[in-house]
Amino acid sequence: MNDKHTILIVDDSPSNILLLQAILGEEYEVLYSTRGEKGLEMAQELQPDLILLDVMMPDMDGYAVCKQLKENPLTVAIPVIFITVLDHEEDEGNGLQAGAIDYITKPFNTTNIMMKIRNHLTFKDLIRHRRIN
Repeated sequence: MNDKHTILIVDDSPSNILLLQAILGEEYEVLYSTRGEKGLEMAQELQPDLILLDVMMPDMDGYAVCKQLKENPLTVAIPVIFITVLDHEEDEGNGLQAGAIDYITKPFNTTNIMMKIRNHLTFKDLIRHRRIN
């Protein structure tokens, strides 16, 4: 049985997906989608522990994806972190208002992104453990 946390990357750029897989692949099981709509389906079906989401995608932008994730009872508890080139305060505000727990701009610091992911997953595990007990 695999005890690794699962992270779903939703980004239309294959090079961004490959970079994130290289960074995260040893510690986490990494899934990906290059389309927002497919990312929604995967999130509902596979229930990842965390989602890394780009904002600018051709079929559905990340804000809309995040809003739908947070409106769905099956995916509402999955933490979403935006990873995007959009670096204005308004962009970050839009991401957080859509329901994301964090907003990281590209280019990002590898160490910092790993710590943020670990911290969010640790917090999620603590909450889950508390609900079970």
